[in-house]
Amino acid sequence: MPSLKDLKNRIESVKSTRKITKAMQMVAAAKLRRAQEVAESARPYAETFNRVMSDLASSIVDQGDAPRLLAGTGSDQTHLLVVMTSERGLCGGFNSNIVKNAKSLANELISAGKTVKILTVGKKGRDQLKRDYGEQLVGHIDLSEVKNINYAHAQGIAQDVLNRFEDNEYDIATLFFSKFISVVSQEPQALQLIPAAYPSEDTEMSSSPQFDYEPDEQGILSDLLPRGVATQIFSGLLENGASEQGARMSAMDNATRNAGEMIDKLTIQYNRSRQAVITNELIEIISGAEAL
Repeated sequence: MPSLKDLKNRIESVKSTRKITKAMQMVAAAKLRRAQEVAESARPYAETFNRVMSDLASSIVDQGDAPRLLAGTGSDQTHLLVVMTSERGLCGGFNSNIVKNAKSLANELISAGKTVKILTVGKKGRDQLKRDYGEQLVGHIDLSEVKNINYAHAQGIAQDVLNRFEDNEYDIATLFFSKFISVVSQEPQALQLIPAAYPSEDTEMSSSPQFDYEPDEQGILSDLLPRGVATQIFSGLLENGASEQGARMSAMDNATRNAGEMIDKLTIQYNRSRQAVITNELIEIISGAEAL
């Protein structure tokens, strides 16, 4: 049974931990508001861009001279998985869920006899993947020194992915990130980057305005497809930023609650042990007095 001193030290230690988790929760809450606003404000642009690209792609994909980024290499043997996670931990299952999604596809592809290559963005994803997929890791992009993600960072990642495609290092590229839904909900996503896969026109799209393009569709696509890769990566980075802060806020809130419950239990145990010590001392005093 722990002594009163041990219990008191443990209570003080948990109280110190609670102060840290509470502070981290408040910081995450402040960052979440900004990250959520940025991610949500970028969605209409990405959706409109994808809608225009879908219209362009549908008009040229059957002509036989579509750009390589749209038509692909004609093979699906080699896959590049671009796994985007956070640089820091203490954010619940945020990173693990993204990595789990990537591992699921990697295992499926390997079982089918495909070649898998992995490009990581974020230290936490790399740390988890290198244990089981060290041979498949072909690159890592470090954003640990970046405080505010902007489009230039997405362009850097996109250029790396595009250069590997031009060098025939892979046939299909898939992007993994987490879409922000709410503070307690983030959905891991797997989005095909190359060859570009845009949603086919549905009822909503068919009711949108139709455009005539100048120059021709092929010329526009050749210019916009690389930007489309950067746009999708940028959107994924923004969604990841909001998801990370939401997951961290939720995780730190749970940790703070658990610390409070532990302090209550330890305090009860401390009071009971202290009462037992006092009772034993009183019994000894009374027994000694009666002996006299």
